[in-house]
Amino acid sequence: MTKIRIAVQKSGRLNEDSLKMLKDCGISIDNGKDQLKATARNFPLEVFYLRNGDIPQYLKDGVVDIAIIGENVLIEKGNDISIVERLNFSKCKVSLAIPKSVAYNSIKDFQGKRIATSYPNTVKEYFKKKGVNADLHIINGSVEIAPNIGLADGICDIVSSGSTLFKNNLKEVEVILKSEAVLAVSPKISEEQRETLEKLQFRIKSVLQARQNKYVLLNAPNEKLDEIISILPGMRSPTVLPLAEEGWSSVHTVINRDTFWEVIDELKQAGAEGILVCPIEKMVL
Repeated sequence: MTKIRIAVQKSGRLNEDSLKMLKDCGISIDNGKDQLKATARNFPLEVFYLRNGDIPQYLKDGVVDIAIIGENVLIEKGNDISIVERLNFSKCKVSLAIPKSVAYNSIKDFQGKRIATSYPNTVKEYFKKKGVNADLHIINGSVEIAPNIGLADGICDIVSSGSTLFKNNLKEVEVILKSEAVLAVSPKISEEQRETLEKLQFRIKSVLQARQNKYVLLNAPNEKLDEIISILPGMRSPTVLPLAEEGWSSVHTVINRDTFWEVIDELKQAGAEGILVCPIEKMVL
């Protein structure tokens, strides 16, 4: 396989989640402290640790072939770059916020106001769609302080838990977009490298499927077996095996984590006993 170069965030939560994804894909990376580049031992992959905001340009220039990056950064700096996989972690929003003491009626309240942001392109496009003209102040760093020091009337920034807004006496009033980590691809990637990317994507899909599901084993009285099986949302159909005790069977299946507790409640009511739940390491479909 041809080696491919992947960019990940140099530090922070996205860095940790990205490296965990690669590790769960069975890829071992020899990276020491403060290294800017590392090579995988068991997969044709070279890892570049870069500033998040620089990654879109590296993708455009073909310095790296792929990247794990926040979708919000691509929308701001590289919306012409292809996304091949949504990774379902590092979720956040890009939102408009104003001081708690200020009343808010609609997006028109931002007309003529000063907005501090690290996402000028995203904000401009949003305001353009809404027919709003505002004065943007571009700040790289902590924008939440801007209203408190009189620099701006509001801000546009990333919101995860909302705790940073709360600490700075701000309230979220408009969600511009929702974001998560994605796997993005350089327009300059070669056909040979795409073959390696496909193998990496196959592993990523298996990890994502596993994270979304739980493996469930339960005991069921045979007279309730049909009812219990009808509740189960298995991949095709559950595995049913007879137990040593006559009149009972063991049922094995997979349940999506989003509906897990609702399904478990129904199973118990239907007569299932000894329910055992196990995490799934990989799930190859």
